[in-house]
Amino acid sequence: MTDTPTTQRIPRTEADSRSPEFRLAMGALGGLRQDLFQDAFAYRPLAPLAADGPVIRRLPGRIRRYAVWTPHAIVVGGALLTLLIGSAVSYGIHGLVTLVLAALPAAAVLMTLVRPMLAFWASLASTPFLAVLGSAGDGWPWAPATIASHLIVLTVVAARTRPRAAFWMWLLTGVYGLFAEDILGNGYSSETAPVMFVAAVSLLVVALAQVRRDAEREVAAQQSVTAVERDRRTLLEERTTIARELHDVVAHHMSVVAIQAEAAPYRVENPPPELEQAFATIRENAVAALTELRRVLGVVRAEDYEAPDAPQPTLADLGGLLGNVRDAGLEVDLAITGAVRQLPPGVELSAYRITQEALSNALRHAPGASAKVEVSYVLGGLGIRIVNGPARGLAKPAPAGTAQRGLCPPLTTGTGHGLTGMRERVSMLNGEMTTGPTEDGGYEVAVFLPVAKDETA
Repeated sequence: MTDTPTTQRIPRTEADSRSPEFRLAMGALGGLRQDLFQDAFAYRPLAPLAADGPVIRRLPGRIRRYAVWTPHAIVVGGALLTLLIGSAVSYGIHGLVTLVLAALPAAAVLMTLVRPMLAFWASLASTPFLAVLGSAGDGWPWAPATIASHLIVLTVVAARTRPRAAFWMWLLTGVYGLFAEDILGNGYSSETAPVMFVAAVSLLVVALAQVRRDAEREVAAQQSVTAVERDRRTLLEERTTIARELHDVVAHHMSVVAIQAEAAPYRVENPPPELEQAFATIRENAVAALTELRRVLGVVRAEDYEAPDAPQPTLADLGGLLGNVRDAGLEVDLAITGAVRQLPPGVELSAYRITQEALSNALRHAPGASAKVEVSYVLGGLGIRIVNGPARGLAKPAPAGTAQRGLCPPLTTGTGHGLTGMRERVSMLNGEMTTGPTEDGGYEVAVFLPVAKDETA
């Protein structure tokens, strides 16, 4: 007897059972409540402009100090304009009362500097009172001063909030204007339609400016993230290249250990079993290490990577490198100081690659220049100095009064692989590296690679 499968009915919540239209309407009302009612009395002072903005940073220092307050000056100017318009309107009472009534719309404009949403409600609430007291006439329910103040308030508040809030303010303004016109109009023609049109154009301009500003910020953030990822990828690529090259060096030494461990018992007549077992263990460990090295190289190797046929270069191959560089058009001299000796393969390979990269950068960034390579064998390690002169001949002349730069840092002229690879090699060997322009407009790379006395080959 088999059990009949049963389907358990999962009860739907009340929110899930509602129609999409209802959820859309509730979301719109929630947005209205959040934008216009929540934190309507919040204190939000208008911040000054950034001193490093695209326009302000080009101004003289004395003017730049005051230019950051440009938005505040514009709002104050709008308030003064509203005050002048209100002062020219007769409210039936002259003197101080007229000035006070004219100051109400101006106060709403000034309020946008500290409490933007409250300024909108104050401007909308003061409109019917000023229309009744003033000579609105056929412009009901808008007095001349309230038209100017409300348009300024809408524009400033929209610039300080999100576009959705600007839409709600424009809609409430239209609802108020139509209600006052149809219910309280008393046959007067209304200025609601022109006010709504001008407000729509103003708010549309503000919304487009906000969208563009947000897009520029997003693009800047994406460019920053992309630059970080590109630097990280460059660093990983350089480390992968170094790992591939050092694999050959380490594999060579491990192969020598394995071969010598296998041949050692045959060089001794009647070796004891313990010695044979020790050499056999050494050989097994060397072979196991070689196998692990191949696995590691397989992880960091690219799909299109091909192992080099020739052995890795050393400092003995600098002559061939300098010959190739001279054939490419770079005049280069070599100076070797100290007692020349054979160094560990990793040190010699890194020294060769650093010299190669520095000369390649000189060819790219300082065409027609001359360079000098100095290799110093000192007691504690190896010193390398590659310096090139300023570009000439094929280089584009620099403006008068400026010095030409030779080997420019790739951070501003290229992808940055050169110096990144050099630093990685130097860091791997616990060395030191300094780079920078020279006094004559060239560029210098100085490296010191420490070598312990017992590491000398």
